[in-house]
Amino acid sequence: MKTGLTTHSIAKCLIVSTALLGASLTAQAEKIGNCEVTGTKGSDPIKPTVPGQLTVQTTLPAPAWWNGDSPDAMKDGYEYCMAVDMAYRAGLDKVKVVNVSFDALVAAQTKDFDIALAEVSITDKRKKVVDFSTPYFDSDIGVAIKKGTSYTPETVKDLRIGVMQGTTGASFVDQKLKPKEVKVFADTGALSTALMANQIDAGLHDTSIMLGVASNSHGMVEVPFQYSTGESYGALYPKGSPNEAVFNKMIEDMKKDGTFAALSKTYLADAWGADPAKIPYLKP
Repeated sequence: MKTGLTTHSIAKCLIVSTALLGASLTAQAEKIGNCEVTGTKGSDPIKPTVPGQLTVQTTLPAPAWWNGDSPDAMKDGYEYCMAVDMAYRAGLDKVKVVNVSFDALVAAQTKDFDIALAEVSITDKRKKVVDFSTPYFDSDIGVAIKKGTSYTPETVKDLRIGVMQGTTGASFVDQKLKPKEVKVFADTGALSTALMANQIDAGLHDTSIMLGVASNSHGMVEVPFQYSTGESYGALYPKGSPNEAVFNKMIEDMKKDGTFAALSKTYLADAWGADPAKIPYLKP
């Protein structure tokens, strides 16, 4: 695997081209790296930005979704294996992973990509500048708190709250929760670090992501409750993408053939150590 560093007009993007291995199809499913692919290779051809490869943007780190903190360290994960599977169905032999700013991504300030998979919630505001696929995952807003922190559900607003910039969690905190003190972070890694270092008392972000933070905290962080927003994740496309219909078909097929259920079981359930549906809900 080779890595290359380029300077993007918005942010420095780490880029790696990951060769998809041409292994023979097994009786059940072919494995490409750690990812088990489904469907038929080349069944859904697209018009890629770069011939022969699927260019995918995301925001790292994203444990369980993208297992590896940089493109050249990527091994597997829900969205990484989703991208590999989509490239396989498109008949492409490479996946190029590009790490970008989430804020820039949802503002349509990143360029030269085919699809973005970054736990992006579908919102009307974002639809004005980018296009979305049909939903592939549901997620609400989880509250991650370091164990030992003194609080009650009613006093969460009095805590020092951390959010990730440009996210629906940040909007929810600003418009609904309205705490006394809010700190904004560039990415999940910075938010998690601040929580562990006692720079904030609680982190609010998608429940799925906060469960990932808790599972990687060696028992120091918990997600005791969440807020209902009815959010869903969708793949993000550049406005007017010629591949939107094909990608949407792939996603619908992956829902029907059990691919997403298998990815969730393999990469999310064990990593989180908790079922999001069983975490109590609070009203803001």
